[in-house]
Amino acid sequence: MAVYKYVIVGGGLSGGSAVEGIREIDKDGPILMMGGEKYEPYHRPPLTKQLWFKKKQVKDIFVHDMEWYSARGVNLLLGTRAVGLDARECTVADSSGRTYAYEKLLLATGGYPRVLGLPGGDLPGVCYFRTLDDFLTLQPQIAEGTSVLVIGGGFIGSEISAALNVNKANVTMLFPSPYLVDRVFPESLGRAITEQYRIRGVNILANDAPVSIEKDGELYVTRTRNGDEILTDLVVAGIGIVPGVELARDAGIQIEDGIVVDEQLASSAPDVYAAGDNARFPYAALGRPMRVEHWDNALNQGKVAGRNMAGASESYTYMPYFFSDLFEFGYEAVGDVNSKLETYCDWIKENDTGVIYYLADGQVRGAMMCNVWDRVPDARELILKGEVMAPAELAGAVR
Repeated sequence: MAVYKYVIVGGGLSGGSAVEGIREIDKDGPILMMGGEKYEPYHRPPLTKQLWFKKKQVKDIFVHDMEWYSARGVNLLLGTRAVGLDARECTVADSSGRTYAYEKLLLATGGYPRVLGLPGGDLPGVCYFRTLDDFLTLQPQIAEGTSVLVIGGGFIGSEISAALNVNKANVTMLFPSPYLVDRVFPESLGRAITEQYRIRGVNILANDAPVSIEKDGELYVTRTRNGDEILTDLVVAGIGIVPGVELARDAGIQIEDGIVVDEQLASSAPDVYAAGDNARFPYAALGRPMRVEHWDNALNQGKVAGRNMAGASESYTYMPYFFSDLFEFGYEAVGDVNSKLETYCDWIKENDTGVIYYLADGQVRGAMMCNVWDRVPDARELILKGEVMAPAELAGAVR
């Protein structure tokens, strides 16, 4: 049995960042990274953004090249999934039947796409968009006039629909909410953005959901709850992810909407850490546990986990931000940006440029900067102050 000081299960951004963290403290301890995909860690945001607009090439999205890992003594097992964890014996088994012993283990297993639980939801060719392989499969199929049904109106659905539309596909969007990104956007903004999609030629079917998908020759036929029948060349679904917790759950590690970790990202099992989309951590600035499915969290949380595996004993207090681009509307957001909170919109140009504040009991808990750039640090400072503020006091607070 091979023995490693550090084993990282998961070949995504959190895992790659953890290597950086480990090597900042321990220059030589043997590292094994096991990833289910056949690629070294890469950045996911370009899969729905820059790659479609020719602003980046695939070679540009990797966190580091293979030589970087080799130079740092990392044994990178790609296309290899962990299938068993014995937290008492400190061993991990992989899909090839091999077993590895560890001193410190990081579960950076991320998440996997939520699947439609309906007839035809598992048809070959229905794309649950998340990975580089998904992009490499979908992109060559898109030409002017290609008809695509996008199921889901959240982050992934809205971004991939915009990308496909810009690439001259005929896009239909189907989602159960009354407007796009309803979990984050206040209603007035959500409806305005949804109308912009319509103006650009996207067919919007809101307040509806699929009930079945089938093939009719080369076409997909999707029937909806409201009685519509949609015929398209392709079907793409972006309906969220499920955190990858199976290894941890089967090993008896505490699970609650993710792998529960403490402020140092340690799980309930000795010497086992978790970071990224699968980790439910104490969000220090908000004073409650959260699981955050965004690039910036994976980037920074992975590094802190790696440092702590190597003995740093640091608390993860960072406030991650996220960003999106929907045609000409771009935004950066930080904190708790839940549309169910009270919101105050400080517009320079209504539903286009300005700052949205999300409040609970008069305290700013989150902020979204709409076409306002490089102000995330100011928003973080405002959230951390925790002052009770009247909406009128927020005018111009972040500009």
